[in-house]
This record gives sequence, structure tokens and C-alpha cells, in this order.
Amino acid sequence: MSELRVVEICAGAGGQSLGLHLAKFEHSLAVEIDETAAKTLSTNGRRLGWDMRVAVGDVAAVPEPGEQFDGERHVWNPDDYVGIDLLAGGVPCPPFSIAGKQLGTSDERDLFAWAVELVGRMKPRAVMLENVRGLSMPRFAAYRQWVKDRLSKLGYWSDWKLLEARDYGVPQLRPRFILVALHDEEDARHFNWPKKTPYAGGVGDALYDLMNTHRWPGADAWRRKANQGIAPTIVGGSKKHGGADLGPTRAKRAWAELGVDAMGIANDAPNPKEHGLDHIPKLTIDMVKVLQGWLDDGDYAWNFEGRKTSQYRQIGNAFPPPVARAVGGAIRAALMRDGSPKDLAEAEAEAMQHEPIYVALKAADGPLSAKQLIKAAGGNIHPSEFEQRLGLLSRDFHIKTDGEDEDRTYMLGAFKGFVGQGDHDRHLAFATARNRIS
Repeated sequence: MSELRVVEICAGAGGQSLGLHLAKFEHSLAVEIDETAAKTLSTNGRRLGWDMRVAVGDVAAVPEPGEQFDGERHVWNPDDYVGIDLLAGGVPCPPFSIAGKQLGTSDERDLFAWAVELVGRMKPRAVMLENVRGLSMPRFAAYRQWVKDRLSKLGYWSDWKLLEARDYGVPQLRPRFILVALHDEEDARHFNWPKKTPYAGGVGDALYDLMNTHRWPGADAWRRKANQGIAPTIVGGSKKHGGADLGPTRAKRAWAELGVDAMGIANDAPNPKEHGLDHIPKLTIDMVKVLQGWLDDGDYAWNFEGRKTSQYRQIGNAFPPPVARAVGGAIRAALMRDGSPKDLAEAEAEAMQHEPIYVALKAADGPLSAKQLIKAAGGNIHPSEFEQRLGLLSRDFHIKTDGEDEDRTYMLGAFKGFVGQGDHDRHLAFATARNRIS
């Protein structure tokens, strides 16, 4: 097998790392800001004999192009990895999360746009970035289009896809929105999203052996109840919020229907001395691992560093290894040009539609009125909807306006996101709240 190398940013505790390793990628570097998660990744990497360096710190703390690396100010140097086979990462989710405020570019943790600029600097053969389902929603339609436009300008074909973990052997819903980009057109023609390999069974089947560790008499009844569905999306949370529990109110209700107490994480499985038939158990760290795709076989064995809350956060924020393995395998097949090539124009026509007001503004030679913009956007947008779309657009882009009422005109200004600017607001946030950012 030809060796393919990967640099992984925002690597976390290693869910994506393990999946990519199993897809036959070898890590040259992994970068992670959380020290405990980085220790988890390093420890497991050494155990498995990986030839990998793990850099700990802010992934965006890099020298300017051509600047000499300074170990006191910089965490790593992208220029050392120009031409790498794959640039991968799970950049922070809170800027796009439905459970959060969906601040997008206003959130100091937003690194998606910065990662796209990193592509232009490192010139990898392929790119894989994953995030939460929220990024696929209308709120971020213009943001997504900006990403595709920027990658196209850098010479990359790209595509987005919403994948659910349960479709790739994981007993959990967990939708993830994934961007894949390829530099060589022939590689792109050979890329196909991985075929589904759905998990067969429910939560009860997945966790029965662990739940019955101490021969709890309620285990069989619990298994039947828990087999009514797969797990809701596990929420790891951030350092800004609380300890280990299984998510917001809606998620807790879903867990209750499966016979799980979602108000915390247990230290051990139920036992006959303390728990009767009617006990509603909490999950343990080992159970959460299984639901996140660290299954009980040799390929996916993984140990976590830190205390219980830290371990839960590491697991809950991870990209399930089987899903990363599936997507990584599809990328490897494209780079090796396995299979029959596809028509890129046809594939692009089937791609997700984006924000028509943004497209119209971007194509305009000068300022346009609301009526002109609506017409340029296809003419099917009601004036009230126009204002709503423009409001969403203005969260991530500067919109230049002139005039009043019907005479008001609009022009598309600069993208507000962090792409490496030395004077961006994120630097102040990191300087004042470094230990709360995750």
C-alpha cells in the first residue's frame, strides 16, 4: 500500500486520527489545544507505534509565510508540510451548533475559514473538514458558498455532505457535516462518498455486556427497552459549560425513552447489591465510548487520559472513528484513482444549493436595490424574506448600504471571519480566556 501522509488540525483525543490511520493514512503531525486530549492522542499513538508528532496549543499560532519559526510564539509551521497528501480536522463546532447561538464568524472559536486559507498555504492534495449539522442549515448558506468559492479560487474542487454515524456502523445518530476538497481534477473525478454500512441493532445490543458487567438483574429488561432505538447525539460540551451529562432537555427525553438517566455519567455499571429491577441506569465512560464508535474490538481500542468529566468531553466532542475511516477510505481511493471516474459537472449540479442573495451580490458590478437583488436572485423571494436573508448574510459579511427606503442599495463587503488577521478579535479572546476555550 502506498504511504499517504496527513496533517490533522484540532485533532481532539483522536477519533478522526484513529479513523484515518485505519484508512491507511500516516500522521506527520496532529495539533490540539487541549492538553489532556493531546496526551490521550500521544499515549495511544505511541502504543500503536505511530510515527506522529503532537503539537499542543492554539492551532492558529503559526508564523507568517516566510517568517522564521519561534517556539515561544508559534505552535507549528504549516510551511514544513507543503504538499502533504491530506489536511484534515474537526474545527470547533460551537460557532455553528444548533444547541448554541450560531454566532458563526462572531465566535472566537470559528476556525473554518482560517482552515480554508491554510489550504492555500499548504497546498495539500486533499482536504477533509468536519463539523456539526448546524453548518448545513440556511443560517450558514452564504458562509458555505464563501468556502466553496475560496477553495475554487485556490484550485480545489469541493463538496459537502451530511453523514449520520449510524449509517457507518455506529450505534448513534450523530449527523456530521463534512467538506472534502481535492486539488487534482482527476483525483476529484475519482472521489465518491462512502457507501453506507448501517449499524444493525439498538442501544441495548451495543451496551448490554457493559450494562450487565455485575450481573444486574434488570439488564435483560433494560436491553429490550434500550433496543427501541439508537443513541441520540452525544454532546461533549465545552469548557464554558457544566460537567458531564448527556445533553439538553430534548436529548434527555430521548435518553429516558431508552431507559437511560441522562443527568450524569456513572462511575460503574449497575450492581445487584445497590440496584433493583426498576433502576434507571446512567451510562459509564466505557459505554459512551462504544456509542461514539470506539467499539469493543482490536481496531478501535482506545484509552483516555484525565478525570471523568474530561474523558467524557474528549469522547463526546470526537468524530466517530468508523465514520472517519469510511470518509478517509473514500479520499484514499480518490488519491489512488481507484474505480470509475465521474462527471464533475454533473456532480456539481447535484450539489447543495446556496444563498441566492449572496450569489447575486457577489456577481454584481455595483450597488443594487432590493428589487434588483431579488430579480438577480431568481425573482422568487418575498420582500420580507429578502430582509430576513439579508440579516443572516450580514452576520458573516459586511454589507455596504446607501440611501433610504426604496432607494436603498446594497453591496457585498468583506467576509468577517478569521482568516489569519493579526488584529482580529479572536486574539483578545484567547489572551483573556485561554483556559475556557475548547
